[in-house]
Amino acid sequence: MTSIEVAELRKRYGGTTALDGMTFTARPGRVTGFVGPNGAGKSTTMRIILGLQTADAGHALVCGQPYRSLRCPLRSLGSLLDASALHPARSGRNHLLWLAQTQGLGTRRVDEVIEQVGLASVSRRTAGGYSLGMRQRLGIAAALLGDPPTIMLDEPFNGMDPEGIVWLRGFLRSLAEQGRAVLVSSHLMSELQDMAEHVVVVGRGRVIADSNVAELIAAVSGDRVRMRTSAPEAVAAALTAAGGQVVEADGLVVRRLAAEQIVAVLTANGLPFSELAPHRATLEEAYLDLTGDAVEYRGAPA
Repeated sequence: MTSIEVAELRKRYGGTTALDGMTFTARPGRVTGFVGPNGAGKSTTMRIILGLQTADAGHALVCGQPYRSLRCPLRSLGSLLDASALHPARSGRNHLLWLAQTQGLGTRRVDEVIEQVGLASVSRRTAGGYSLGMRQRLGIAAALLGDPPTIMLDEPFNGMDPEGIVWLRGFLRSLAEQGRAVLVSSHLMSELQDMAEHVVVVGRGRVIADSNVAELIAAVSGDRVRMRTSAPEAVAAALTAAGGQVVEADGLVVRRLAAEQIVAVLTANGLPFSELAPHRATLEEAYLDLTGDAVEYRGAPA
C-alpha cells in the first residue's frame, strides 16, 4: 500500500500528553496538509513515523510496514524534517552522494535530483554556505533520491523566496499527480489551500478534522453573503424584516438569506447595492475556527 498510516498513536513525556490517539492516513495521488498549533503533536508524529521516537501505543506504517523494518527506507519514504541536518563542510552534491551510497544508489540519480530542485549551479559549493532556501531544496533533493512512493516534508516553504514557493507548490502537486502520497506540514495556510487536496487538522495531540479542503472551506463559509451598499441602515432593516441576519463588517454580511433572495428584497424596496457575493472562507479561517480551543501559546493582544 502506497500510503502513510497513523493509527491511535499515544505518547507522553512525563506528565505531558503529546499524542492522544492520533489517527489519519496520507493516501496516494494527493497532497495532504498536516496542520495544527505549536505543541499540537505534529513533529512528534512525524518523528514516530520515521522511527526516531517510539510511541507508547498505536502504530505508524509506511507502505504497510514500520519504517525501521524497511530494507532501503529512502526507496519507500522520502522525508525532510530539518534542512540544517547536514555536514557544513561537505558540498551539496557530496551530501547527496553519501546518502545515495547508503541505499545502493548511483551518481546518476544524485545528479538527476540536483537538477530537479534547481541546485545544479551550486551543487559543488559547501552546504554550510547555503541559504535556508537552498538548504530546503537540498533536503527535498535528499527526499527524492530513492524515487519513493511516499513523501513527508515539515515546513518546506521556510526560507523560500517567492519564486521558490511557486516552484515548490507546483512541484509537490506534480508528485501527487504521479500517484505518490505527499504529506506536508506547514503553517502557511495560503500555500496549502492552493496545493493540498486534503487536510488533517490537529490540536492537543489528536485529530480535530480530517477533510477534503474544498469541503472544509465550504462548511466554514456557511450561508454568508457579503455585500456593499450606500444605504446600509435601510438595507439592514429590510433584510432583517425578510428574515435575514445582518452584521456590519467591511460592508454588510448577511446570513439566513440566499443571494437571490437578497436581490429580490432590495429590488422590491428600491434599495441600492454595488457588490453582492457569497462569502468564501479561506483555509486560514477554517483552521482558526477549528483550532481556537487548542492553542497553547498565545501572545498578548496588540
